[in-house]
Amino acid sequence: MDIPGLFNNYGWLLGLFGVLNIICLVHAVVTRQGALWIVFLALNLFLGGFIATLFYTFMVLLPNLQGSRRAATQAVQRGVEAIKPLDVRVREAQQALAESDTLERRAELANLQARAGRPEEAQATLAPLLSGIYADDPVVLLSAAQLDLAQGNPAGAEARLSRVDLRTSAATRTRTLTLLALAQEQQGKPEADHTYREASQGATTEEPRARHAAYLIGQGRTEDARAVLEALEKSERQASPLYRKQEREWFALASELRRKLG
Repeated sequence: MDIPGLFNNYGWLLGLFGVLNIICLVHAVVTRQGALWIVFLALNLFLGGFIATLFYTFMVLLPNLQGSRRAATQAVQRGVEAIKPLDVRVREAQQALAESDTLERRAELANLQARAGRPEEAQATLAPLLSGIYADDPVVLLSAAQLDLAQGNPAGAEARLSRVDLRTSAATRTRTLTLLALAQEQQGKPEADHTYREASQGATTEEPRARHAAYLIGQGRTEDARAVLEALEKSERQASPLYRKQEREWFALASELRRKLG
């Protein structure tokens, strides 16, 4: 095939590869793909080539974009689930578990039952996971700790939470530290303040900040509480409609606490 002749006859194709090369180069720099990719793409752009551009597009750029779309779709789905009434979510979780009994579905149902004030049902749902190969799974430990808190056993919750690997994910880290701070607060431990602050850093939900503000008010530290509530108010103003609905419980708590402070 006469490649030079092809580009002479189709100058627009050369321009298209040039634009694609720039996109690939910017993507490689922003996502830190490594010096070799950046060098190859820069040389490719300078010399007017296209081989490196094609390799990068199919090996890096397209797979990365597909992963981003999946992550965005999952985030939207989580948001839609979060705004459903709790009783509806419990019924749907029961139906899902009846269709397929998996670790995630059983733990999710137990979490929802505990949040709905049905600790006995949650205990029965979670019981098969509390021994055997799943006993140390982060999902199981978090569900069991939440149930311990609902049943007035913060010391048991703290013991379970100390076994969770915080490196599992940002969501796991946020949930673990939030529950740990609650367990410490219920036991009157002063380190609850530090744990709430740690949970709020890089949090995937507004829960730790809202609970921290409530804790600070309970400790008589109103000025510190105001600072946390101001940050929450700013987050609510800047939030998308979906995120605002997803976090409505914690934004509502923050609003109530602001009224309490006057």
